[in-house]
Amino acid sequence: MTATPDPAHERPEGVDDTTVEAVGKLSEALETIEQARGHLYAMHQLTGHADLMLDDAVESLRKAGHDRLADRVETELVGRNLLEGRWTFQIVEEFDDGYYAAFRGVEKDARDELLGGRRHVFESEMKERRRTHGRRHHEARP
Repeated sequence: MTATPDPAHERPEGVDDTTVEAVGKLSEALETIEQARGHLYAMHQLTGHADLMLDDAVESLRKAGHDRLADRVETELVGRNLLEGRWTFQIVEEFDDGYYAAFRGVEKDARDELLGGRRHVFESEMKERRRTHGRRHHEARP
């Protein structure tokens, strides 16, 4: 049973509570952006799947004798851009290369500058306050 936190998660000497809290909030905001990115990728995959499903819808409409509606689905929906000039893969790439990359870079720079590159210092300290020291399943680390 390990009694002390991993040094990679300990507060560097001389760093105050306000700084640890500020970097923790910045990292938490990045975690929220990570969730948003996951939803964006889910939208990308779901939209692509729906577009492929339209092929079956067009075929079924034609088989049922609804050629005019099948033509409309085929010309108005199949392969349509989600946003002006963009399929979802282009939206995902633009997000990843722009906003997401900038967010990750700023968060990493803040950790590097203020916490010596250490991650999750705020959470590590919270764990130390909340765990029952000496009790199984409450170890500081594996």
